[in-house]
Amino acid sequence: VQLQESGPGLVKPSQTLSLTCTVSGGSITTNYYYWNWIRQPPGKGLEWMGAKAYSGSTYYSPSLKRRTSISRDTSKNQFTLQLRSVTPEDTAVYYCATGRRSYDYWGQGTQVTVSS
Repeated sequence: VQLQESGPGLVKPSQTLSLTCTVSGGSITTNYYYWNWIRQPPGKGLEWMGAKAYSGSTYYSPSLKRRTSISRDTSKNQFTLQLRSVTPEDTAVYYCATGRRSYDYWGQGTQVTVSS
C-alpha cells in the first residue's frame, strides 16, 4: 500500500487547511483498515488527528474535533483532511497513515506552514 499526501504548503491564519491522501495498492474500503491523519509540529512528537474507518465511520482527536473534518472519495481511493481556523501552531508535517491495529503504511509527509 502506498500513500501520498498533497495540498498547499502555505496557509494563512484563520483559513482552512485542506490535504488529500491518495492511496494505491489497496482500497480504502478494505475491511478493518483505518485511514489516519497524523501531524508533527517542529520540535514536537507525533499527534494523531483523526481517522476514517473502512466502514466510513469517522473518529477525531478530542482536542481537534471542533476544527477537523475527514472525508473520503471511494471512487478516487482518496481521503481528505480539513482543518479550520488555522493558527501558526498548526504548522507541522502532516502524514497520512494506515493499518489495522497499527500504522503499517505511511505517506512521506507534507510540510504545511501557517503564516501571513
